[in-house]
Parts: sequence; structure tokens; C-alpha cells
Amino acid sequence: MRLKHLHPILLAGIIAIMLPFSMQAQTVSTETDNTDILAPQTPVEVDPSSSDAAIENRISDIMDATTWYSNVSVSVQEGVVFLDGIAETEARKEWARQLAAKTTGVVAVVNRMTVDDAVVWSFDPAINEIERLARQAVALMPLVVLAVLVLPLAWFAARLVSRMAKAALTTRIQSPFLRTVVARAIAFPVLLLGLYIVLQVAGLTQLAISLVGGAGVLGIVLGFAFRDIAENFLSSLILSVRRPFRRGDFVEVVGIAGTVRSMNTRSTIIASVEGNLIHVPNSIIFKSVIENFTSSPERRGEFTVGIGYDAIVAQAQDVIMKGLASHDAVLTDPAPMVLVDELGASTINIKTYFWFDGLEVSPIKLKSALLRMVKSDLTEAGISMPDEAREVIFPEGVNVQTQVEHVDGSTGSVAALPTPKPPPIEPDHTAGEDDLKSDLLPLETDEDQLEEDANDLLASR
Repeated sequence: MRLKHLHPILLAGIIAIMLPFSMQAQTVSTETDNTDILAPQTPVEVDPSSSDAAIENRISDIMDATTWYSNVSVSVQEGVVFLDGIAETEARKEWARQLAAKTTGVVAVVNRMTVDDAVVWSFDPAINEIERLARQAVALMPLVVLAVLVLPLAWFAARLVSRMAKAALTTRIQSPFLRTVVARAIAFPVLLLGLYIVLQVAGLTQLAISLVGGAGVLGIVLGFAFRDIAENFLSSLILSVRRPFRRGDFVEVVGIAGTVRSMNTRSTIIASVEGNLIHVPNSIIFKSVIENFTSSPERRGEFTVGIGYDAIVAQAQDVIMKGLASHDAVLTDPAPMVLVDELGASTINIKTYFWFDGLEVSPIKLKSALLRMVKSDLTEAGISMPDEAREVIFPEGVNVQTQVEHVDGSTGSVAALPTPKPPPIEPDHTAGEDDLKSDLLPLETDEDQLEEDANDLLASR
């Protein structure tokens, strides 16, 4: 039997255990002694012509008959009764005073009795209390049986209502998580009704009111204690409804970029480009800016190239633009842009913007391929790309002899220097760029992933 199936049985057992004590708590007064102590409601009549001795004998006989007192001494002088002796409790001492006061012919009562405060080692009070509880338990057995029967039935009825509601909401609510929450909210009154029936039959309406009031206070306390848990739960509820991303989307949130793997009631699991699984609390995602790169396949990339001040900027722009147009991974719509971005200390910085299919092409691989291609095209066009160091440009050139010319002795002519070799042609991609394919990690399909999908709030089922 699964653990969750034990919940109604455990709940019924708890209610059954609470019933005797709850009934006891609602009793107006508890008995401390099996004998009721009642004062005489009417005067104790004696012979009107009786003397003080008759009054004394009458009171003494009554007190002796109760067997509540020891060393009793009653004396009467001119209608004034003097009581001496030892009483077991204060209540019995007071009872003796009221007895004497209501006796005919008594003018006043002087109660000089003392209360026996000696410690008596006896288990009788405990035994009496156990017997009283046993009698109450036997009397409440029908209520216990009712609780054991009604609460599990209410539990299973609530589960049935929840399943029916979930099936009815399948076409109306797309989010599985929200569908489960709504179905449980519909089924909760059924369980509450079963609990109310048990409490009403048991006569514990006051306990029910106390539980409702205590639940409100307890809810406030738990709300402060588990604020983060509640915040993450509500955030997951809203995210599952709005769906700013889906499973497998490449997103960036709070500086974390990666593929969304799953989302539970506490956090969203993102597989970073480094291969790490990052658990981001849903409350942080809900309150942060989410950049979803998969929602639109077209992504824009950029890079900067610095050319020398001796170069013609328009020519460099045309060379770069032609190179971008010839690359298969660069989209023509939107068209790429080649713009002057900055006049640096030694270079004119040209920033290039281009668009590509982010689902199929890796941005870092494509940028590497384009930089190699642009460098080769600019070199072939004779456009210099100086480094960041300061350089002195001589527009007219400087005639500096760096090599001794070879003179042909027979003709007296100067031999021409060898022509430099043209730079090698850069390929569209290298082995490291791997055909520019996307480098995102595929979603796992092992048993652990399948088990995780069962609780995935982003799964469509």
C-alpha cells in the first residue's frame, strides 16, 4: 500500500483519539469527588421548646451520619453554635457551617473546624479518573466508528471528484499544473464536508470553530515562516499559465544562459552551455527579465574590425558586405549592416551586424568563421588592419633600401625582386567550427529524465 493511501486512515485515527478529550474539554465542570456536597436548602427543624442541648445533639447526629469529620465537638450556648473538629476539605467545612446556621434556634455559628492537610498516599483518585475516562471512551465508541468510516469515504470521494474535475478541465486548461490545482480546489469541500459531519454528530461544534480560528492564525504564522516556499509555488503557478518559455528553449535570466530542461513547484532547471544543471528559484525568474532566444529563430550577431586611417572606409565596407552576402549562414532578410562605430587611436573601427538562424547555427562558431573571412578579404583588397599601438603613416611613402639589389654584370640591369605570394584563401569553416552547427546540449531521454518529466510543469500532457 502506498503511503498516500494511508492518509485517510491516519486522519480518522487522529480524530478518533481526539474525540474523548474534546468531549471532556467541552464539559462545563469536572468532578473532583464522587460525592456531591449540597448545603441544606431549608431550615433544620427541631422542637421549638428545645434547649441548647437539643440543638447540639441534632447537629452532632447529622455530622456523625455523614462520616466526613473526625474529632467532632459541637457546643451551643444561648443559641450560638461552636463547631470544632477536622474536615477533609474546605467544602465540607463550609457545609458544616451552613448546616448549623440553618438549624432552628441558632443565632450564630462559630466555625473553628480545621481542614486535614495531611498527605495521603493513595491511588484512588487516579483509579477513579481512569475509570471515568474509560466510561467516556466506551460511550464515545459509536462516534469513533463513525469517524473511521466517514473520513476515509470522504477522502476517496474527494479523490474521485478531483479526477473527474481534472478530466473535465483537460480541454479548457492547457497547463497540467494549473489543472491539478483547480481540480484539488474543487474536491477539497468534499473532504471538508466529511469532517464537518463527524464533528457535528460528535457534538464538537465548538471544537470545529476553534479549529477554524486556529487554522487562520496558524496560516499566518506558517505564511511568514515559509514565505519563500509559498512565493516559489505561486510563481510556478503563474509561470505555468503564462508560459514565457517552454521545455527546450534557450533563455537567459539573471545572467544565466542555457536550455530550459524542466520546472517544478520550487525552481526551474536550466542546462547551461557549459553542461551544468542550474536550479533557479521560480520567484527569481518571475521577478526578472527573461530573454528567450528560441521564441524567434532569427538572432543578430555582431563583431568589430579596425582598419587603418590610410584605407578608404567605403571600400572596406563593400568588401565586408560582399563577404557576408556570400556566406550561407548569414540571412539576407533582415539584411546585414556594416557601419563605422568609432575613430580609435590608430584604427577606424567598423562594426558589423548580421542575422542568422539561432536554432540551427552556433553564434560563436559563425562569428569565428566570419572574422576569418573578413580578415582574408580585407588583406586581399590591400586594406591594412593595424594593431592598437600608435603608428606613423607616410602617405607618399618612404624610400628605404632594405636589400642589396642584384646587378647583372653582363647587361648592367637591376634584377627585379621576387613577387610576394598571395595570402592563402580562408575556408568557410574549420574543423573546430564543425559546419557551424548549434552547440546546444540535447535534452536527455534516460530513465531519470523520464521520471523528472512526470513532475515537469512545462510538459504538455
